[in-house]
Amino acid sequence: MSHGAGLVRTTCSSSSNALGPWAGTGQSSASPSEGMLDPDYPRTRTALLKVAQMVALLIAFTCVRSSVWTDYSAYSFFEVVTICDLIMILAFYLVHLFRLYRVLTCINWSLSELLHYLIGTLLLLIASIVAASRSYNVGGLIAGAIFGFVATTLCLMNIWLSYKISCVTHSTDAAV
Repeated sequence: MSHGAGLVRTTCSSSSNALGPWAGTGQSSASPSEGMLDPDYPRTRTALLKVAQMVALLIAFTCVRSSVWTDYSAYSFFEVVTICDLIMILAFYLVHLFRLYRVLTCINWSLSELLHYLIGTLLLLIASIVAASRSYNVGGLIAGAIFGFVATTLCLMNIWLSYKISCVTHSTDAAV
């Protein structure tokens, strides 16, 4: 008996049924006549979380950018992390909105999105802690750090709700 860790994506589809209307029939869950745009995706939980993350990151970036800095390196790091995270979340939003995952099948989108969220959330948490510790009671810098923490929380929620990480027990013995 071997033990291992498993990763299961819990939000593979934008429809309410994760397997689509043709589950188990051998047909694709999307017909060619559906087009490239997924009209249901913007109303899904995953899409709404992505929009909330983008708004929080944009507010955090704007607050820090419009404030007077006292520590250049700390806030330039915060700006770089927030903008890079914002661009990547927007890219994944557009990939799902325009169903580009069907066209670009050479990329494992679930794994790349998971890695982005893990690395991006960690960097955003570090940047927010540094920004909060170096704010020196400047209102805009404090607000930027707070919205950085809000975006970090939203990213963690997205990881928690989108992926199920579990320990899986695999039996190597033949069933008798």
